[in-house]
Amino acid sequence: MVGCAAAVGGGMLTPTGWYLATAPIDLRCGADRLLVCVQLLFGHDALACGAYVFRNRSSTRIKVLLADATGVWLCTRRLQSGRFVWPRAGEALCTLSAAQFSWLCAGVDWQRLSASNSPAKFV
Repeated sequence: MVGCAAAVGGGMLTPTGWYLATAPIDLRCGADRLLVCVQLLFGHDALACGAYVFRNRSSTRIKVLLADATGVWLCTRRLQSGRFVWPRAGEALCTLSAAQFSWLCAGVDWQRLSASNSPAKFV
């Protein structure tokens, strides 16, 4: 878990990567079900310190899951108005930079802003 638990501010974890699940998911599920999704749907080790971002069908809410050997963080975000911009690719998972994730959380079209810098990668 080297590099995973770099403390920032109030003890938050710094993820090793940002991964966006392109298909919507029922956000009523909790951390345990999302951990299973990371393992089964994406083939990733859920405890490898990556941050996984899930959305509901209408793109009005997102959940971010981050897990390591000591625990799990599960955060929910809802915009006051508008929707989160989401890719329409057929791949199951999209890799984001930290800046792209920040733009996504702000409700900005992060795909347009990042088109010239470092585009999102689908895996």
